[in-house]
Amino acid sequence: MHLETNVLVIGAGGAGMYAALEAERSGASVILVDRSLIGRGGATVMAQMTVAAALGEQTPDHWEYHLSDTLAAGRGLCDQRLAALVCEDGPRRIREMDAWKVGWAREDDHIKQAQAPGHDRPRCVYVDFLSTGPAVSRTLRTQLNGSNGIRRVGDLAIIDIAVRDGEACGATALHLPTGHVVTIAAKAVVIATGGLTRLYRRNSASANMGGDGYALALRAGAELIDMEFVQFFPIGHLAPRLVGMDPIMWDPFRYKLGGRLLNGEMREFEEDYATRDRRSDGNYVLTRDLATYAITKEVEAGRGSPAGGAYLSFQHVPEAEMRRAFGPVVDRLAANGIDLARQPVEVAPIAHYHMGGIRVDDALETRVAGLYACGEAVGGANGANRLSGNAITEAFVFGARAGHSAARRASKGSGVWSADAARPAVDLLRSAKRRDAPNMAATVAELQALMAEKVGPFRSDEKLRAAVDGLARLTREIGHTPVSSADGFDPVLADWLDLRNMLLVAQSVVVAALARTESRGAHQREDHPGLDDGAWRVNQIVALIEGRLHLSRSAPLAGRDVA
Repeated sequence: MHLETNVLVIGAGGAGMYAALEAERSGASVILVDRSLIGRGGATVMAQMTVAAALGEQTPDHWEYHLSDTLAAGRGLCDQRLAALVCEDGPRRIREMDAWKVGWAREDDHIKQAQAPGHDRPRCVYVDFLSTGPAVSRTLRTQLNGSNGIRRVGDLAIIDIAVRDGEACGATALHLPTGHVVTIAAKAVVIATGGLTRLYRRNSASANMGGDGYALALRAGAELIDMEFVQFFPIGHLAPRLVGMDPIMWDPFRYKLGGRLLNGEMREFEEDYATRDRRSDGNYVLTRDLATYAITKEVEAGRGSPAGGAYLSFQHVPEAEMRRAFGPVVDRLAANGIDLARQPVEVAPIAHYHMGGIRVDDALETRVAGLYACGEAVGGANGANRLSGNAITEAFVFGARAGHSAARRASKGSGVWSADAARPAVDLLRSAKRRDAPNMAATVAELQALMAEKVGPFRSDEKLRAAVDGLARLTREIGHTPVSSADGFDPVLADWLDLRNMLLVAQSVVVAALARTESRGAHQREDHPGLDDGAWRVNQIVALIEGRLHLSRSAPLAGRDVA
């Protein structure tokens, strides 16, 4: 099957839907594809927290104050042009979503804004504690439903970007239910596939966040930036089973109600790792990085909880106080069989967000003409760590910018389709054979375990070199020829294609982490504990040259262009 459009958007989370809407508003025909259902995959739909924007609705604010906090969180490595774009355009996008009836919480006829860690004032909006992400996704889907110029195609896995004479001209895809090969001609292509948290055994995102967009960009000739910076959330939910709720939901509980971290011996251990961080009641509460470190060390010492984390207990908090603070959430937890007044939950650090990604300019274009990126697929804006609340703002702002830029390029008639440019990917899919090979699903699990154990929150030369060897072995084992198990729907082939991407992206993370011999933001080296601004106030750039990853350095970009 062959399809044609002006703009192809790959990925239908918050950023992808916004890109498609803006591209259509800018006059382009659009095909929006996703390997899952449109608007139901990715990270946005799972988010239950807040969205940062300097609205100034309740407290005087300005986007430059938001930018200052964003740059501070990035530890000197932010691309200031991109960071400024997020902060300056964020309020406009929040108000546009408000006009689309997303339902931002209000107080005294103003959009309510909450305080979040790292912000100098209350500036984070939300729908309610449980529903911000789902409400955002539903609102964007509603806008798509009212659009006539956007064709939506689900269950379509993009295999490679087609590039002709240095310009993106479309893509090759696999229709997962039927196994049919699909080529798509486009005058501009937008990658909106999210991050890479599926590389880790424990993560907070959906199952299709395996770094596909990064691999697509690399093979097309684009560059990646800041790949070593993976953000881990310290108290992600571990046990008992939690259905339909965000695994990172415990932070507000912990800070507002004074949740206590207990080890497997039921002993509170925060004080063992604390320095100057105390709650107002005199008890210790660790910052996120210290909490991650403390839980990791307790587990390594054999003092972890049964599921391999720590206990988070609210049993000392009166039930009436819990209900007053988080009534609807308490009821949702009860429906999951969790009674916080009578039992602790188990928590552990989980991969939550990726600061790195595809390197773009201020139009969100890569170094491959006609190839754009948006949302978490973009690297550079967050530097070494992301400020709380910026993720969905980034999805809105970058999605709109990339969609508009792609439509402008498409209007110029660039990106002429070439069947020859798609032939290598088509031939790859048609070469799939039934042959002896590792269990692909088991290999995915082995890769996730390797990344968790060797490339987790705390790294060392020894661990990272072991990861290099492990990734090389897994790459050899799956081989260069796809594995097939059936005609039509073929989960083995899908897993092989996933592994092809995941292994390439994992190698990009490891090579950058091994090279950065300091600790900065989300990258913590146990063998290099200090920040080295003299040598390492640089971004690391990853490119794929003749089949091998190449690493270089570049000074962080200052200034901005948000016209």
